Amino acid sequence: MKVTAEKNDKIAQMTFASVYPHYINRLEKNGRTKEEFHQVIEWLTGFDAEKIQELIDQKATFQSFFDQATIHPNAHLIKGVICGYRIEEIPDEFELYRKCRYLDKLYDELAKGRKMEKILREEKK
Repeated sequence: MKVTAEKNDKIAQMTFASVYPHYINRLEKNGRTKEEFHQVIEWLTGFDAEKIQELIDQKATFQSFFDQATIHPNAHLIKGVICGYRIEEIPDEFELYRKCRYLDKLYDELAKGRKMEKILREEKK
């Protein structure tokens, strides 16, 4: 599938708070914890649990969420298909959309039981 400006804008205006409970619900059903998800978010964005809660309370949009984030230098190692999109093929003009898909991919791997050391990518030496 191709990313469109409309899709990018739709994601930009969605609030992180609106999807966060769905993330947690699925994770807990699959035996994972909110703390593990926070570890994944912190790896990707630099946000600790306090900052995550602040963004939820502020009803921050994904645009605002990722504008405040410091994306991990190894985020480019997140590859594969999520929601029908191949992450590494999302054009640079839709950087926000790519960052959202990074989060979705990490979350999906966590929910599927992947080991944390595999989720938190490191460069091969």
